[in-house]
Amino acid sequence: MKGLELSKKYYLEFGKPMLENSFPELLPLIAVGLVGSGSECLGFDDELSADHDFEPAFCIFLPDENLIDRKAEFALERAYAKLPDEFLGFKRNKLSPVGGNRHGVIRINDFFIKNTGTPNGELSIFDWLSIDEQSLLEATAGEVFYDGLGRFSEIRQKLSYLPEDVRLKKLAGHLLNMAQTGQYNYNRCISRNETAAAQLALYEFVKSAMHVVFLINKSYIPYYKWSFRALRDLTHISDLYDPLEYLISSGNTVSDIERKKKTIEIICAAICSKLREERLVKSHNGELDACAYEVNDNILQESIRNMHILCAV
Repeated sequence: MKGLELSKKYYLEFGKPMLENSFPELLPLIAVGLVGSGSECLGFDDELSADHDFEPAFCIFLPDENLIDRKAEFALERAYAKLPDEFLGFKRNKLSPVGGNRHGVIRINDFFIKNTGTPNGELSIFDWLSIDEQSLLEATAGEVFYDGLGRFSEIRQKLSYLPEDVRLKKLAGHLLNMAQTGQYNYNRCISRNETAAAQLALYEFVKSAMHVVFLINKSYIPYYKWSFRALRDLTHISDLYDPLEYLISSGNTVSDIERKKKTIEIICAAICSKLREERLVKSHNGELDACAYEVNDNILQESIRNMHILCAV
């Protein structure tokens, strides 16, 4: 069973009745769901996921103390802790008394400050440029089962994706990084017989290429161990999965090196083609450095356009 399904069933079976029967006055003020970190919030959990941090659990999100004070918060924590320890064959984890729990009672402000540095989703352009996309994904992934005030869902909506100028700045930077690492430095490292450095160049190329694919799809890239898994589900150029995987999982024989060089150009050409389709560039058949600067020229806000092209990488 998927963790999100388990969480929702547990909430409906035990959490919802507990809240309705014991805290009816608080119910219009809170939000409930399974959001945050963890593969279950992305829908990527499997049998292996059950060996750690996998449990029948959910989150109860509280507004400021002027609406729900600490006494009521403590009562909710005690009631949540008393819910059944086992459900459908899965056991709950013990809550830490010093905080930092992924489930249970959480202040809305604390949740968003942890992930974005702000309690209300109001980010400056420079915040958007610097916040790690994994953190933004954790703030917006998963599912909200109930939201009395609607504030929690409203903030998640504000954070649902990057402003367009920020997306383009990130896209331009990662395109240039792909050109530097894959189209230039990989060949130079190989020419010097520096195979370890060549592998590092490929790693940087693949990492930036993954970012580019997610940016083209207007989707946050997840934590590195889930990025390939998530790429398979994307709408646009997800067929780059196989060539990208090949680049970082193959060796450095003479035949491998030649195939890698061709694979890099195939990937670059596919990305350029998609950028032309999206009308972000006009030509540049596989010349990613030229593509990068043309994408940067599409940024409307002058202050962002004139920032260093790699500032968001």
